[in-house]
Amino acid sequence: MKKILLLTFISFFISNCASTKNNESVGEYIDSATITAKVKADLASDKDVKSIGINVDTYKDVVQLSGFVDNNMQKEKAEQLTKNVKGVKKVINSLNIKTQL
Repeated sequence: MKKILLLTFISFFISNCASTKNNESVGEYIDSATITAKVKADLASDKDVKSIGINVDTYKDVVQLSGFVDNNMQKEKAEQLTKNVKGVKKVINSLNIKTQL
């Protein structure tokens, strides 16, 4: 009986650690969190990019930038900094430029 429970638990654990089209595996989730942290750190340390208005989301090594920046130079610089982070396969730059009223 104990062996059956152990095998059931192991098979359940393994199946839940596997990646699917809509879900990341545990390892992929950790990789995404690491990439997100690195991107945020690089954006925060750059004097030209005001990262306070930038959101960073990572899913399976694809990083999406969203939020607002002051100008096109900041938008492009944020994308370039993100592309330079190890592990980033693609950047979706959804940043918006603030309009002057």
